Amino acid sequence: MTSKKRILFTGGSGKAGKHVVPYLLDRGHRVVNVDLKPLDHPDVDNLTADITDSGQMFNVMSSYANFDELEPGTGVPAFDAVVHFAAVPRILIHPDNETFRVNAIGTYNVIEAAVKLGIRKIVIASSETTYGICFADGRADPKCLPLDEDYDIDPMDSYGLSKVVNEKTARAFALRSGFDIYALRIGNVVEPHEYERDFPTYFANPDMRRRNAFCYIDARDLGQIVDRCLATDGLGFQVFNAGNDTNGMNIPTAELIERFFPGVLVTRAMGENEALFSNRKIREVLGFSEEHDWRKYVGG
Repeated sequence: MTSKKRILFTGGSGKAGKHVVPYLLDRGHRVVNVDLKPLDHPDVDNLTADITDSGQMFNVMSSYANFDELEPGTGVPAFDAVVHFAAVPRILIHPDNETFRVNAIGTYNVIEAAVKLGIRKIVIASSETTYGICFADGRADPKCLPLDEDYDIDPMDSYGLSKVVNEKTARAFALRSGFDIYALRIGNVVEPHEYERDFPTYFANPDMRRRNAFCYIDARDLGQIVDRCLATDGLGFQVFNAGNDTNGMNIPTAELIERFFPGVLVTRAMGENEALFSNRKIREVLGFSEEHDWRKYVGG
């Protein structure tokens, strides 16, 4: 059981955050959501701030969560952890340079403030797009399968590149500080209502999911992964794929490789439906145990 922590969470109002934050609250953590818009949840504390402003990041990390923390008269309590999800979520929302600026500078600001304020546990959102398939110009093949954390990540787009830079930023601060900074390469996030709505379309048109290497992460299982990161200390800088156990597709793994990645090197034997976006490390190192297989929610 994770000890109860005071957590600063950036981007808790976004697609993933709005599910991860309630998961953490349900486990007894106190969560301060830092975002450009508040999260409508009765138990979350909200602060409006911009990650691209370094001063604002130092300020929110040395701030009261809410009025009740004024009562003891002992000053501002320290945060136990920072979880950083705030970002421009993909290409083709803003110009490429703005996507890169917000994501790379914003992440630098968040990690710098956390480290310099002595917050020893930091979890950041990286992305499956770092593997270079998702936003490639044309049809890109991976160098090998399954995709795991030792892969030489090589995106060609501004979003994926920003996430590569963020992993390097995290590593640099972890080396300097000795703190735990874990980067989650988050797969394609699926909210509970999206299974019934979207998966039948995916099954009828599997090529739609090739750019994601058929990966998915249930938003609630992502909450568990973050909670497991908070509970697991002493690993320094780490990268973890955050994905579910199997592919988000009703086709066996060997057939997916044969049909959609012919000729790509397969580096080890894989289970019948084992995810091409491997989550072996989070299972073995963090103790992640999937709760939300897509098969619970949609036939096929």
